[in-house]
Amino acid sequence: MNHLALIERTQSLIASGDIVGAEAALVELADTEGDSALMVVLEQLPAKDILAVIREYDNSKESVINLMVTPLQFARAVVIEKQYKDLTHTHLRGMMNSIIFRDDADPVEFMDAIGNLEGGADALADYFTEKWSRIEAFARSGTFDTVEDDGEILSETALFANAYAKPRIEQEEVADQDWMELAWILRYQCTDLFIEMLLVLRAKARAFENGSGDEFESMEEDDGKVETGDTDRGKATPAARESDEESAI
Repeated sequence: MNHLALIERTQSLIASGDIVGAEAALVELADTEGDSALMVVLEQLPAKDILAVIREYDNSKESVINLMVTPLQFARAVVIEKQYKDLTHTHLRGMMNSIIFRDDADPVEFMDAIGNLEGGADALADYFTEKWSRIEAFARSGTFDTVEDDGEILSETALFANAYAKPRIEQEEVADQDWMELAWILRYQCTDLFIEMLLVLRAKARAFENGSGDEFESMEEDDGKVETGDTDRGKATPAARESDEESAI
């Protein structure tokens, strides 16, 4: 199969809104020429096109694209997902869970790749938006329980001082392949990124409280907490800049 022709066909299908057809074309390549051929094509597809396919996840079936995408390819897609302006972040959470927790994946590799890109912490903050109060409780106490929440929010200094505390719960206790497990991995295996993400999440909440942001419109657990401290990157990690190839979203 002519890979260049397939790439052009895939991009054409995506541009016309036929995501199912684009995925089918890529699956056909993997079926006929093997996973290595698919990897070659994925390496040449722009991030926006990979994103268009993987964000339309279906948890009732495995996608060969989701199984093959690399941490770097995935990270490049994640940081531009916000351009879809999905305030519910449903697609973001779905594709992250389906790829980061796939059987052969090391979630830390994916987190490192996301954290190394501009806009990475911002994307992770979007992922956790609906669970803000639970994430604050986890940062403060090491558990996700908000029953005894006293409203205290740890300062940035306190977050770093508390960052390497011994876990109060083990990963196996929150191994849900969802937000709890990802939060645990971030806090205890990607600590700096966890703190940066939380500071960005607070900045989003502050912007919403001030009427200058709409990120929290769909929150289920809006507990009104606002952090007054700013950080160099956490004050609001800049959104991923749109390159010429990404502006079609």
